[in-house]
Amino acid sequence: MTDAAHPLPKTGVKARMSRDDLVIRGGIIVIFMYLLVALVFPMGAMLAKAFSTYAFQLEQYEFQVSDEAGTFDDTVLTAAVLNAANETLPQEKLTAKSTSSISATAFFPEFSFRSPERYRIRTASEDAAFLKGAQLHSGPNWVEMSSNEFRQVLLKPSRSYGLGNFATYFSTPVLFKSIRNSLLISAISTAVTVSLAFAFAYALNRSCMALKGVFRLAAMAPILVPSLLPGIALVYLFGNQGMLKWMLMGETIYGPIGILLGSIFFSFPHAFIIIATALTLSDARLYEAAASLRTSPFKTFMTVTLPGARFGLISASFVVFSLVMTDFGLPKVIGGQYSMLAVDIYQQVIGQQNFEMGAVVSFLLIIPALMAFAVDRLVQGKQQSLLSARSVPYEPAPRPLTDKLCFAFCAAMCVFLLGIIGVCQYAALVKFYPYDLSLSLSNYRFDLLDGGWASYFNSIKLALLSAVFGTAVVFLAAYFVEKGNAFSAGRGLLQGIAMLPMAIPGMVLGLAYIFFFNDAANPFNWLYGTMAILVVSTVTHFFTVAYLTSATALKQVDAEFEPVAASLKQPVFRLFSKVTVPMCAPALLEIGIYLFVNAMTTVSVVVFLYSHNTPLASIAILNMDDAGDIAPAAAMGMMIFYTNLAARLFHLWVSRVVLKRSQAWRTR
Repeated sequence: MTDAAHPLPKTGVKARMSRDDLVIRGGIIVIFMYLLVALVFPMGAMLAKAFSTYAFQLEQYEFQVSDEAGTFDDTVLTAAVLNAANETLPQEKLTAKSTSSISATAFFPEFSFRSPERYRIRTASEDAAFLKGAQLHSGPNWVEMSSNEFRQVLLKPSRSYGLGNFATYFSTPVLFKSIRNSLLISAISTAVTVSLAFAFAYALNRSCMALKGVFRLAAMAPILVPSLLPGIALVYLFGNQGMLKWMLMGETIYGPIGILLGSIFFSFPHAFIIIATALTLSDARLYEAAASLRTSPFKTFMTVTLPGARFGLISASFVVFSLVMTDFGLPKVIGGQYSMLAVDIYQQVIGQQNFEMGAVVSFLLIIPALMAFAVDRLVQGKQQSLLSARSVPYEPAPRPLTDKLCFAFCAAMCVFLLGIIGVCQYAALVKFYPYDLSLSLSNYRFDLLDGGWASYFNSIKLALLSAVFGTAVVFLAAYFVEKGNAFSAGRGLLQGIAMLPMAIPGMVLGLAYIFFFNDAANPFNWLYGTMAILVVSTVTHFFTVAYLTSATALKQVDAEFEPVAASLKQPVFRLFSKVTVPMCAPALLEIGIYLFVNAMTTVSVVVFLYSHNTPLASIAILNMDDAGDIAPAAAMGMMIFYTNLAARLFHLWVSRVVLKRSQAWRTR
């Protein structure tokens, strides 16, 4: 008889999970909870704020007034009745923000805080509330007080949900104009930057020009500085008293021209990295076939080079578009009256204390970022391998004229990129531009300015903590997803959430942290205003790129290690520490330096979260520029640049020392 004829009965007994499965499942739960608290819950709070509307429901507030002897009768007056009788507030004044309030005395025109009358106040429901001093009251119980105490009473608006904030936004031309401006600048910056980055990458990969290594390093320089720095340099170059103001032929740098030039500067290296990688993966056989068919260089470029790099070009376009669309520092410094969405968030929250409208702008800013991210993921999913086992690496042949043109173009681009940084260094050394051009270190006297040297050392502390904590959290998250066998649903959910931070702008995440962590009822409220929340926000903001780097490295580690370790009865943490971590050391070091550099330069994600105890260097630049201290701001920017440069050099040295030992197996 066959087994098929007599199948074994189902017992319903499940295999017992091993200790390693329990460890991995526990790790997934811990990382998942971290992402819930650091990402999902704050974003939920931000979205709830965007749809929250506030209005004063005057019929919910009830008053009683005693006679001069302090005796109350049964007369109950609502704020609505008093408002109608005295015409205190028109209807349009009853629409409010969450921070709005109305003095209760406004409904009593004859009120005097010296009068002997006493007052009672209550609310008809728990939805309405009022402040007496710093204490919040609501409910049907009367609160009695003297006239002097009554003048401290402030009525608070009631909360409801709807599309009122969005209606207000789209009916305000000044605010709505920011969407058009942001889309226009992002589109133009993307077209120009991707074109320049493609030409630069093509020159490095398709020519035999000299100094390729120098040009490649120069192209990476903008990553080491905050996005505010090119704005400061452009002011010195093309501002009202700029060195090259005549080149603008009467136009102003404060506006779209300045934002465009600065955006090209800080987004160029991101586009270059992606496109250069795409151009590196080329099969020389295709070019040999084109040459044997006597195809013209232009046709070869159009039919072989561009199609081979199309996925890199598309990815670079969406990366640049998202970077420009969501950047805050550059338009804040040099945007002038040209409104952008990211700056609108800052102005609504910091300038007008209108948190609801700030949440609305944040919601709108997420939409293009999400669309760009989704299309980029879709395109990458359709990408096919361009190299096979039979492929031949492409090696460019010397072409004197082409090589000279490529060299000239790359040199011009490097002059632009390094020139921006050079102008900032010059600005940091000049005593008082343009009246006293003598050089001095007086602009580095940060102890005389608000924030001082403390902000610089706080940034280093933030960068180090983010590098250490972030590398550990991100790598563990990727390890649990890639190497775990149990809890497949949890691993899939964790991987999905790990992709979200890439589509969430820093300003939006920072504002979401205010709504979530600044709630007194939140058990994590103690984090607000501390260095810890800056670390968490920074790591979460840059989580996706670090996670993808970790996942890529872990995919290269043979899956047979886990079964072998299990057969030898070795615990998973021993395999992790003795095999996985050493083999993935290059990726770990790259993640660490990536988080360090970005923590030093980021502005948007921390601009709402720093406190007087945790000032940061990048925020100090913003505050100095607002105060008119542009030269000290440039000096602080250069301190960030030199710190990141030193960190990069240290990273290279550590890589050689550590990898020489941990990667010795690769040479055997």
